Amino acid sequence: MGLATKFNLILIPVLALGFYVLSTLTHTTLQENAKADIVTRAGLMMDSAGAVRAYTVEEIKPLLATQLRHKFLPQSVPAYAATQAFMRLQKHNPDYSYKEATLNPTNPVNRAVDWESDVIQMFRNDAKRDEFAGVRDTPGGRSQFLARPIRITNPDCLTCHSVPQNAPATMLKLYGRANGFGWKMNEAVGAQIVSVPMEVAIHQADSAYRSFMTVLSIVFVAIIVLANLFLHFLVVRPIRRMSKTAEQLSTGDMSAPEFTERGHDEVSVLAASFNRMRRSLDNAMKLIEELA
Repeated sequence: MGLATKFNLILIPVLALGFYVLSTLTHTTLQENAKADIVTRAGLMMDSAGAVRAYTVEEIKPLLATQLRHKFLPQSVPAYAATQAFMRLQKHNPDYSYKEATLNPTNPVNRAVDWESDVIQMFRNDAKRDEFAGVRDTPGGRSQFLARPIRITNPDCLTCHSVPQNAPATMLKLYGRANGFGWKMNEAVGAQIVSVPMEVAIHQADSAYRSFMTVLSIVFVAIIVLANLFLHFLVVRPIRRMSKTAEQLSTGDMSAPEFTERGHDEVSVLAASFNRMRRSLDNAMKLIEELA
């Protein structure tokens, strides 16, 4: 087994192990970063919906107070305003969705489905939890969702949602008396839920991973090739020449030229020692011939 073969038997497994470790770490990191980016985007959308809700309560609803006595205007409802604003955003991002899912909504459109009810129930069971992120399968692929509880913290909300007798007549006329009542202070009655498709972000992460691994593979192959070239020209070839010269000298052939001594590395020191040995052997052979 040659020196180069032994060298590669050590180098290639070490590089392969490094390649595997880097591959695993890179893939995991890119996937986690993609998921974190999705959650961040969902959080920005959630904050935007919250801003619309606050704007509606603080500035729009007071302006419509007079008209609300004669006609119920859904534009004065924070959930309606946030949902309508998101629907306009959804025209350019059809895979994104926003819903103010409620267990007992005034508007049946907002009624929570099974998985949304589970999320709301989790918020009801844990009053300290203010956010929950998860992944669910949809017909369009996996989707990351971010949910925040809708808790009754403003007593004014109970005007419309405590008992039908306290609700505006215009609202009862539009939605009836069957839904949207019985809410209580500090109770989680629903959840704001933003869903963001994972396919695009995961695809981008996979594309970045493939590009990185391609470059890494080229680098590792280049390392192996360059290491073998250096080994061949700086170690293997000089040693082969020494071996061939030693074989000639062992048969009495003193015509082989001396090695060129360059530098101060181990191979150069070996070459210098070999040259001294050759000269000593040559002198000894001449001395023997003279005595004979």
